[in-house]
Amino acid sequence: MQVTRLADDNKIWDEFVCGAQAGSIFHTTKWKRVIERAFGFHSHYLAVLDGDRMVGCLPLFFVRNLIVGRALLSVPFGVAGGICASTDEASQLLLSEARKLADDLHADYVEFRHVHPSSLTLPVKELYVTFERELLPDLDKNLEAIPRKQRRMVRQGEKHGLHSTLEGIEGLKGFYDIYAESVRNLGTPVFPYRYFQTVMEEMAEEAKILTVWHDGLRIGAVLTFFYGDRVMPFYGGALKAYRAYAANDFMYWELMRVGCERGYRLFDFGRSKVGTGAYDFKRHWGFEPRPLPYQYYLRQGASMPNVSPTNTKLKPFIEIWKRLPLGITNLIGPRIIRYFP
Repeated sequence: MQVTRLADDNKIWDEFVCGAQAGSIFHTTKWKRVIERAFGFHSHYLAVLDGDRMVGCLPLFFVRNLIVGRALLSVPFGVAGGICASTDEASQLLLSEARKLADDLHADYVEFRHVHPSSLTLPVKELYVTFERELLPDLDKNLEAIPRKQRRMVRQGEKHGLHSTLEGIEGLKGFYDIYAESVRNLGTPVFPYRYFQTVMEEMAEEAKILTVWHDGLRIGAVLTFFYGDRVMPFYGGALKAYRAYAANDFMYWELMRVGCERGYRLFDFGRSKVGTGAYDFKRHWGFEPRPLPYQYYLRQGASMPNVSPTNTKLKPFIEIWKRLPLGITNLIGPRIIRYFP
C-alpha cells in the first residue's frame, strides 16, 4: 500500500467514497471544488492505493486564522469527514500521513469529523449529535411514525394552504433571503451568496431547494442534498412572521414525502448541539440523537479547539447579533463566517 495525493482523474476517488460506509457527500471532489472556489482554502487530498485499487482516502483543508489557529480540517463546513477507509491498515497510513502534513505546515491540530466510532486512538469531542431515521416505502407509515403533536403541526400547514416546490439554482435568491433572516434571528452569521451559488453549480444533481409557499409568497426554504440513499436537509429556515402557519414543520414533512416518493432510504436530519432549539425540534419529530465522535490529533500539546456558539465567551456577541438590522448582518456576516469553518 502507498499513500498518494489526489490525481487529476477524480473518478476513482468519488467511486470509492460512494461505496464506502464512512463516505459522505463531504468526502467527494465536488465538495473540494466548492470549498476551494468559495473560500480559497488550500486542500490536501490523501489516498491509499493497493495496486491500482483505492482502499482509503482523507480530504484535508489547511485553515489559518485567529479563531481556529492553524488547523487541518476534514472538512470545513461539513458535518462529516475524516478518514474513509476499508481497512485498519489504510486508516493508520492516512493518520500517519496527516500527522506528517501537520508537522510540515506547523498546524496546531488535525480535526477528523468522523460520523461513526473509529479504531484510531485519538481524543474525541462529542459536542455534536446527529439525527437520522429510515424512510419507509409507504408514505402514510412515514406520517404515522411522526409523534402526534408534530403531525398536528403538519396538518396546520396544510390547513393554511401551504404547498411546496422543488427547485434548482433558480430558487436560490428566494432561499437566500429567507435563510439570511433565519440565521440572523439565531445569532449566526450568514454565508456569502457566492457560497450557495457555488454549491448549486458544482452539485447540480445532488443539491435542490425545497420551497414552501403561501399565496404566492416564499415563506420557507431548505437547501437539501440528495446523495446515495439519503435525503439531507442542510441549510433551511422560515420567515418568523409566518410561525403560526407551521411552515418549518410542513417543510420538513414535504421533504420526507419527496424522499419517500423518490425511493430514498434515510432521512438525515443533520447535526445539532445538545440543549439547543434545533436539538429539541428534531427530538419532537421522534428522531433519536447519536453522538458524532469527532477526533483530533493534537500537535505539541495543543488543546482541542472550542469555537462553538455554546462557548460562553461567544454568547454576548450572539445576543448582540440577534438585535442587529438584517442589512448589517447580511453585509458583515459573509466576511466573518469563513473564520468558523
